[in-house]
Amino acid sequence: MKLSKVFLISLLVLFLSVFMANAQTIVGSPHDFSGETWNPTGEICVVCHTPHHADITVTDAPLWNHEVTSATFTPYTSSTLDATVGQPDGVSKLCLSCHDGTVALDNFGGKTSGTTYITGDENLGTDMRDDHPVSFVYDAALASADGELYDPTTAQSGLGGTIDEDMLVNHKLECSSCHDVHNGSGVAKLLVKSNANSDLCLTCHAK
Repeated sequence: MKLSKVFLISLLVLFLSVFMANAQTIVGSPHDFSGETWNPTGEICVVCHTPHHADITVTDAPLWNHEVTSATFTPYTSSTLDATVGQPDGVSKLCLSCHDGTVALDNFGGKTSGTTYITGDENLGTDMRDDHPVSFVYDAALASADGELYDPTTAQSGLGGTIDEDMLVNHKLECSSCHDVHNGSGVAKLLVKSNANSDLCLTCHAK
């Protein structure tokens, strides 16, 4: 075998090894519920998604399978906040369908009589005044009015495109703007990118 061919094969093997080592999935992440006693299916995805008989009222996530919260939330407020923040909606409401502590974790697949609820720091409750605001429009107008936010339509996210393209949902900041529920980045706390040196915060906040 020619030396050049050996070199190319070795390079390909090295590339694939690095790629596989860095590839991240939901398996083994905090959202891998396959080993939980309250999930008798032993499956990972079924807690949130199903291939059949999904909740067709949910349009913000594919084939939704978990009971959706009906709680009324106390939203974040501040004298320095220029955005209009109301009730969580969209994907944030789906996240809160476990994380608000009012819906049982095992209420999926049509079940509504579950008895296992989220606990500890992961239980955000329904009082959102001590949490980052969600479900508000983050656009160029808000950035201009605030004066300490980057324009999401032009500022880069560090994820390949602009903040609006990569982090917002229908031009709104949602839970998924900062958290990747499927652990695609492999960063602790299911963040979309590292917050070392406050890098994630400083993606949007011009400080």
